[in-house]
Amino acid sequence: MSKVRTRYAPSPTGRMHVGNLRTALYAYLIAKHEGGDFLLRIEDTDQERYVEGAVEIIYNTLQATGLIHDEGPDKDGGVGPYVQSERQKTGMYMEYAKQLVEKGEAYYCFCTKERLEELHESVADSKDVAKYDKHCLSLSKEEVEEKLAAGIPYVIRQNNPTTGTTTFHDVIFGDITVDNSELDDMVLIKSDGYPTYNFANVVDDHLMGITHVVRGSEYLSSSPKYNRLYEAFGWEVPVYVHCPIITNEEHKKLSKRSGHSSFEDLIEQGFVTEAVVNFVALLGWSAPDNQEILSLQDLIEKFDYKNINKSPAVFDMVKLKWMNSEYIKAMDDQKYFELALPYVKEVIKKDLDLEKIALLVKTRIETFLDIKDMIDFFEEMPDYDIAMYTHKKMKTNAENSLEVLKELLPVLENLDDYTIPGIEACVKGFIAEKECKNGLVLWPLRTAVSGKQSTPGGAWEIMEILGKEESLRRIRVGIEKLS
Repeated sequence: MSKVRTRYAPSPTGRMHVGNLRTALYAYLIAKHEGGDFLLRIEDTDQERYVEGAVEIIYNTLQATGLIHDEGPDKDGGVGPYVQSERQKTGMYMEYAKQLVEKGEAYYCFCTKERLEELHESVADSKDVAKYDKHCLSLSKEEVEEKLAAGIPYVIRQNNPTTGTTTFHDVIFGDITVDNSELDDMVLIKSDGYPTYNFANVVDDHLMGITHVVRGSEYLSSSPKYNRLYEAFGWEVPVYVHCPIITNEEHKKLSKRSGHSSFEDLIEQGFVTEAVVNFVALLGWSAPDNQEILSLQDLIEKFDYKNINKSPAVFDMVKLKWMNSEYIKAMDDQKYFELALPYVKEVIKKDLDLEKIALLVKTRIETFLDIKDMIDFFEEMPDYDIAMYTHKKMKTNAENSLEVLKELLPVLENLDDYTIPGIEACVKGFIAEKECKNGLVLWPLRTAVSGKQSTPGGAWEIMEILGKEESLRRIRVGIEKLS
């Protein structure tokens, strides 16, 4: 068997959709699992949809996710150019289209836009499939040459049979047979001379030696037409791997309106790149041992494209957040702090130990965006309700909390060691002296210094970060509120 060669062939139309990232990931994993090559090809022939800066997004996303290509526009492997518009300039697509015309597998079509619209409208109210009626196939060679010489605009269409069936094989969906009567004579070369996505794909995949084509299941309906092109040229058909669609929790196709449909959306929402890659890999596939936390290297070793599921994959945000929290917990403290720092700085403007604040929430957050609401009390004391001092389990209320804080305040005022061990020893000594339960002291103390129902860390962690002066000021505010 020849060396496995896969490709990721995005169109530069904006941010990288999660479905496109999965296509790139699966193509990469198929190649790397088999020791093959992963190619990057930029498909920019649809000039109307081209977005400035989108090519840079493609490169940045592949770099960030670790999906490093072996060949591409910046790494010539001998089958370039790897940008379709550059390949277009060589005239190669037109050359291959004309080969099909000579074989009778394609033909020139001079129909006007108005005629095509009328044709489409004529079947709009019926159950018939809207497709071209082969009107221009009947033109003689002389008529075609006459129209070409006159400069009449044209497209080149594939000449598909109208009887019989076409069968193709997909690794995930098996053998699929379609009636040829359903096949439209798709356009191969547009009126501007550019190839259509479908035609350029087939030509490029063949010339680049692509052995496995990975794409979404929405392209299943086009596969018979691709197959007929391969057969018309006498080329070997690649292995087809059509991945299931990705839906949201309501089982509707994941769209841009969801707010988390692209890789960039997810990173902006505080997700870790490695967690996103791990999660996306499981959108339609699972490891044979059902392991869920998988590094890119784990995925390379375990990935078998034959185990991809044909059922739609649900984008489960709850699962992604859980997975992200696991990656954050397992992260080296230094790397975690570097990633968390921008979020901490958005909230904390005071001269406080930002690293201690960040590490305090490390095991509590699901995404980095969660940091802000958890640490905002360090910057500014919230205006809280004294009802917070009442806790049935701790047997605290406003009266006994006031008494505890009044008695504890002078003890803390006389404390010089404002480290965690120092504060902890001091408060525990106070509790032992009063012969009371821990909660009776710790609940009002933590409430007073944070103003929050729940906090990352206990009273002494918070007090060490705030420092003596600010901690005492907040306790005094608590006494005042309770009074």
